[in-house]
Amino acid sequence: MADQIRVLIVDDIPETRDHLTKLLSFESDIEVVGAAASGAQALELAAQLLPGVVLMDINMPDMDGIAATERMSSEVPDAAVVMMSVQGEADYLRRSMLAGAREFLVKPFSSDELTASIRQVYARELEKANRRAAAPVMAPGGPSGAAGGGGDRDGQIVAIFSPKGGVGRTTIAVNMAIAAATELGQTVVLVDASFQFGDVGVLLNLNPKNKSIADLVPELEAGEPESLDTFVINHSAGVRVLLAPPSPEMAELITPTVVKRVLEALRREHDLVIVDCTSWFNETTLAILDVADTVLTVLSLEITSIKNMRLFLEVAEQLGYEQNKVKLVLNRADSSLGIKVTDVENSIGRKVDHTIVSDGRSVVYALNRGVPFFLSNREAQVSQDILRLATAVTGERASVSAEEPRKVVQKKSLFSFR
Repeated sequence: MADQIRVLIVDDIPETRDHLTKLLSFESDIEVVGAAASGAQALELAAQLLPGVVLMDINMPDMDGIAATERMSSEVPDAAVVMMSVQGEADYLRRSMLAGAREFLVKPFSSDELTASIRQVYARELEKANRRAAAPVMAPGGPSGAAGGGGDRDGQIVAIFSPKGGVGRTTIAVNMAIAAATELGQTVVLVDASFQFGDVGVLLNLNPKNKSIADLVPELEAGEPESLDTFVINHSAGVRVLLAPPSPEMAELITPTVVKRVLEALRREHDLVIVDCTSWFNETTLAILDVADTVLTVLSLEITSIKNMRLFLEVAEQLGYEQNKVKLVLNRADSSLGIKVTDVENSIGRKVDHTIVSDGRSVVYALNRGVPFFLSNREAQVSQDILRLATAVTGERASVSAEEPRKVVQKKSLFSFR
């Protein structure tokens, strides 16, 4: 039958393998192509059978499901793993998702839960494959005059900024980066530019150690940052991350010159550079906003947030930013706080470009577990809103690049007009 979902079952208990096989045999669009009793055997069978979905038990004697999933993600990348476990603790969920699992089922689960997970995971992977196939293929050197290819790809820099804290800026930055990498096929680097108290590492469960933007400063003072890759951390979701310094006092090392040179170097090696900015104006933040192709400014349905956004838009006009460079993102747009989207637009004098729904349960659940909600709950409305935002930003950049070269505009300084 066309479009059948090929499933490999991995569990060390024979009765469980037989039960799952019997359950799935009643589904006309699902075919069980094999069963493995261990992680090692699962890797062998997956390479031979090329399943679309792998049902993977987490606890197995020779190689546990997490280790097997991590290897499968690199050795059989087209096989999407649905992890199964009797333990639903946060650590198991986090480790599974970071290893590359697409869903997490807590035993015992119903037949409907099982088949729904298989179909959803398979549909997402199929959609991603179709997008990759439809994407234009570029020669190694890139076409003449076009951005992309090699060291001159001239990727897009997107600054995510808010003139008020607490509106979800970092959460949006992290999940948008993952959406662009996992769903849109972009090479993405996420830069934590909240240099004193950055939270990107916390949301992604990464430890800065000796890998942060501060460690690049000596190299930049000596010349070009030749070993930039040494300080960028590879996250298992396919996003590269340049973290903020591990201690607040080190933020003084990051000057406007340093941050501009780092971002321009990252632009040459990635399709998308997403920068999570701090929520107050200083010379370094303004340097980021200046070099950015797009500034996503985040606000919420609160009077103070709306007031600060209105002031920021006035400053952006003084700095000479074109209106289409600054995009308004209204977070928690469906909150029942007595303020409507039209009220916001009337107050700030322009339309809101993008909205993201409020989903405290999914967001807080993800924050407390160190797994971004776009990984742990892709079907949630908030995840779909993030994906639409990422698609709009990358699509807008593509259309602008096709029509005209990127403009370099001389900006005024906010602190000393000259």
